[in-house]
Amino acid sequence: MSDGSTPKRAKVEITQNHDKVDWRKKKAELQEAKKQRKEAKLIKQLEKQKQSETEAAEKEEPLPQSRSSRGRGYTVSVALPGSVLDNAQSTELRTYLAGQIARACVVFCIDEIIIFEEHGEDVQYLRKCFFPKHQDLQYAGLLNPLDIPHHMRVDEEAEYREGIILDRPTKPGKGSLVNCGMWKEVQIDKKLQTGLRVTVHLNKKQKEEKRLIKGVVVPPHVPRTEGGLYWGYSVRLASCLSDVFTQGPHKEGYDVTIGTSEKGRNIDQSTLPAFKHLLVIFGGLQGLEASVDGDQNLDVTDPSVLFDLYLNTCPSQGSRTIRTEEAILISMAGLRPKILSAFSSGAV
Repeated sequence: MSDGSTPKRAKVEITQNHDKVDWRKKKAELQEAKKQRKEAKLIKQLEKQKQSETEAAEKEEPLPQSRSSRGRGYTVSVALPGSVLDNAQSTELRTYLAGQIARACVVFCIDEIIIFEEHGEDVQYLRKCFFPKHQDLQYAGLLNPLDIPHHMRVDEEAEYREGIILDRPTKPGKGSLVNCGMWKEVQIDKKLQTGLRVTVHLNKKQKEEKRLIKGVVVPPHVPRTEGGLYWGYSVRLASCLSDVFTQGPHKEGYDVTIGTSEKGRNIDQSTLPAFKHLLVIFGGLQGLEASVDGDQNLDVTDPSVLFDLYLNTCPSQGSRTIRTEEAILISMAGLRPKILSAFSSGAV
């Protein structure tokens, strides 16, 4: 029988989680994950593009020698502010931007690239010897190949090759051995320091049964000045804009200088005078005015007074800004017929 009392209900213990979610940290983690996904997607796209271009290049026939050739008697240099890479939003994009600039320069056979501050390539078989692993080069494999004439294939016959001096013993009176990216090593005419990069002129008559190939070390400019070949570009660093003019490799200096600006004269209404060493300077995100203002060695405010020609190479542009890698292609395309005209006139 019931005693009339109400049965006691079992107590249910409810455990509450008092740990609060750090939504600020959670949001930062989600944003970082999203950024990593975007970067991974970008890298995948770049790799796919590189593979497609490589496959297309392999199908194409090699350019005739005359199309790789340029004149013997003149040089063309371009100068860029280091700030142009600041416009890239990641290390991958900085690397890709540098590659675009390099390709733009080799397309127009530029001899010298100068990187200057605004305030007070290479051969595959030589890469490991001269370019050790570095964080800035971690995405170098994504770059489109420059494919310059001196980037030789192993079986390619050529009069000149780039090489590196090997640490190998040789007989008394014999020159050093050089790795020129061929099946056989090259023995040059003199003994040089191990690890030195050299330009080698290969003897035309070689006996196939010989273990070594014979060659002679020549100055780096010889393939261009005597062979009529485009042999890549050199890179020079300048601490400011004025050093671009005063610290050049030519004793007589640059005899014609061109500044590029939307405030300059229309390129279509301009002609190039005779020259031997041409220098074209591009501005950064703030134009050449910022480069002039940041140079303590200059007491001018108008950049145009520094140049023989101050040109607008893209008149009536549709965008407010033209990126440097675009400006090089546009400017050099406009200057190319004028350069050829000055050269063909017998001025150089």
